[in-house]
Amino acid sequence: MNLTQRLIINHLQGGLPICERPFLAVAERLGLTEEALIDGIRDLLDAGILSRFGPMYHAERLGGALSLVAMKVPEPVFERVVAQVNAFPEVAHNYARDHVLNLWFVLATEKPDRKAEVLAEIEAVTGLPVHDMPKITEYFVGLKLTV
Repeated sequence: MNLTQRLIINHLQGGLPICERPFLAVAERLGLTEEALIDGIRDLLDAGILSRFGPMYHAERLGGALSLVAMKVPEPVFERVVAQVNAFPEVAHNYARDHVLNLWFVLATEKPDRKAEVLAEIEAVTGLPVHDMPKITEYFVGLKLTV
């Protein structure tokens, strides 16, 4: 990573300001042009340094549901199952884990009733059981990793 990429990552972990031109506001704070900031973010995404860049929504406050889900996926069909799971728009992101439950993903739905439907659909499509681990209590931990 170059110095500008580090500057962008370190600064944007705190969020974007809510204003008419948030990228311009951040760029000015960093001594960059708005175009340079946006190009820098694109470059970080293209290089795989950032896996995603976008808003984080609180599904439950918006009237939906959110859950952590895990599956035990046999290695020979792992990539196929990942593709099947990723095909659901309600799946935010997933992770391979070195554990008996080796595929974990976050599921967010617009309506609470839709969560059970999507989980059943994933089971039907993959032929594998899902383990739903709904949130009991939410804790906010402000984590900023300086690079």
